[in-house]
Formats: sequence, structure tokens, C-alpha cells
Amino acid sequence: MSVTILDRLLLIGALFERDMARAFAGTPLSAARMRVLWVVHHAGPTRQHALAQALEVTPRNITALVDVLEEAGYLHRAPHPTDRRAVLVSLTPLGVELMQTTVREHGELSATLLDAVRPDDREAVERGVEAIADRLALLLAEAEAQGAARAAASGTPS
Repeated sequence: MSVTILDRLLLIGALFERDMARAFAGTPLSAARMRVLWVVHHAGPTRQHALAQALEVTPRNITALVDVLEEAGYLHRAPHPTDRRAVLVSLTPLGVELMQTTVREHGELSATLLDAVRPDDREAVERGVEAIADRLALLLAEAEAQGAARAAASGTPS
């Protein structure tokens, strides 16, 4: 039985999940909570509703995620300066420090992983991984659109 590229990618995904579980053990962090921090880190202060949309989660779910991260000291909520109904979520100094460390560690791990590849092949690997990620995103978007269309045609919610 031959091992496919999908088999390898699934293995890589599982290894990253194990590593994150190890890294977050004993902390209030999880992959979902780090996604919240990652979005706020890159977007800056963000409306809580926009954060839910960016992460494709419900407002109730984002409230729970932000609650835990605020309680742990990584995020801060504040009233929006021009919209009384909106709440802005921003990183605290502890959150900024965590994300700076995370970005640095991502760079270091990326370099370590690419060290496993011959120098002449590294650009091709990076292009290939990007192309695979782009193709998977496209296939998923198409599948979701088809599912929504089927649900609309049958009158059931998607």
C-alpha cells in the first residue's frame, strides 16, 4: 500500500495537534483560543462581532472564547469609541508578549522543518505547500457552496 500526499498531510496535521496540546498543557490556551489571539494580533483591536465572523463561529462561541482569554489576561474588552453597541477586543501586554513569542517560534520551527529539505528544493516545497493549501481552500469552498445550494433546493437549512 502506497502512502499518498494526503496521508502525509494528515499525519503532519495530527503531529501539529499533538505538539499544540503539549505546548498548551497546564495553560488556559487551546488551538481555538490561539486562533482568536492570532486574528486580534494581525487585525489589531477588533469588534467582537467581526472576530466571530473572521473565525466562522457564532457570537455566543466567540463570547466564551474571549471570556476565557480576558480572564487569563491575554485580551481586553472596551467599548467602541464611535459605536455604543459594539465592543472592541484587543491584546493586553501579556497577549502581545505571547503573540510575539509565538511569531518568533513559528519562524524558528519553519526554519527547522525546512532544514529537513535539501537547500535546492526548499523553494519548490514552499510553493508546493502553498499550492496545496490554495487548492484545498478552493475545493472546500466549492463543496460548501454545493451543500448550501442543495439545502436551498430542498428547503432545509444548511
